[in-house]
Parts: sequence; structure tokens; C-alpha cells
Amino acid sequence: MLVRILRLLMCAAAIAVLTISAPVRPAAPQDVVVHVTRDGAAFTVEADFSVAATQDEAWDVLTDFDHMTQILSNVDASRITSRDGNRIEVTQKSHAQAGLLRVSLDSVRQVELTPKTEIKSHILKSKDLKSSDFTTRLAEEGGLIKVTVRGSFVPMGLAAAAANPEAVEANTRRQYTELRDEIVRRKNHEPTPPCILAKNCPQG
Repeated sequence: MLVRILRLLMCAAAIAVLTISAPVRPAAPQDVVVHVTRDGAAFTVEADFSVAATQDEAWDVLTDFDHMTQILSNVDASRITSRDGNRIEVTQKSHAQAGLLRVSLDSVRQVELTPKTEIKSHILKSKDLKSSDFTTRLAEEGGLIKVTVRGSFVPMGLAAAAANPEAVEANTRRQYTELRDEIVRRKNHEPTPPCILAKNCPQG
């Protein structure tokens, strides 16, 4: 009987971990285009969106690392910990939700800025990522600002067990939808939605 109970508990734990890989909500509007492929343990991510804003307005949001908790619903802490010209280090704490289970994720990233046009991010320290390198570019196109993101990452630990292309695509789309929405809010002088500050936005 004891062995059977232990097996049931292990199955329940496995199910809780796997729910991290489920999309957190239905796909956002398709003007945030995301494509994810997997090659072994590595994931390649491409994301694109356009926004009716100036290049300065978009840049200010995408590089506002000290206020990412007010922009992204899954970021619990974010701050610039060092700066050397256009090279900075950013320490962040975020979370993933698996039913009633809340999983914390910590990272330190090196970010290189080419003002107004390019952001390069490289992971320096993380218990959840073996590697992560992304480049974000901004350019004016047809009266809009087009943002393109290209990168790859290799998860490890529980993150590796939970990750799949569908989950990565859903979470990437949500992240860039929230960034785009913040660009528009600031342009229109609108407040941050309370659920982002409270970290209780609907998950789907």
C-alpha cells in the first residue's frame, strides 16, 4: 500500500511539472508572429511585431529593465546591476505557473545596446538555462516600428523537462504582446493594468 501511495504522489508531481509546458493562455493576436523550432536540446526562436510608435518610444520600453515588473506579468524582480557604457548586466527573477505550484526562475544577463536599433542579450548565470543568446532589432517600416527578435537557448533541469516548441511559442507571444501593449500605453499615457502589478493576470 505504501509503495502504491508513493507512486501516485510521484505521478502527481510529474503532472504538475508538465503543466508548465502548457500554453498559459490562448494565442494573442497574430500580429505578434512567433516561430519556434527544436534541434535536440536547443530551441531557436523568431518573433516579429510592428507597433504604431516612434523608435524612441519602442526603445524606451524594450530597454526599461528596471521597470520590467510593471511591463511583463511573469517578471517579479528586475534591475540593472552594473553598467559600462552601452554594456549592462541585468538580474531578474521571474516565475512560471503550474496549477497551484509557482516555480521561481533566476537569471543574470549581459546586455549590449546599440542605441535605438539593437539589443543583444547573453545569459551569464542561470540554474535553468545552459545557454541563451538573443538579438532584438528595431527599424522604421511603413510608418510603423518593426521589432524583430532572433535567438536560441538550451534549457536544463526542470525547464528542459517541461519545455516544448508549443509552450515556448505561446509564452514568447505573450511576452512580446505585453511589451507591445506597454509601448502603446505609454504613448497614450495610460496606466499599467492592475493584474500585471499584482501578478495575477488570467492565465488562460
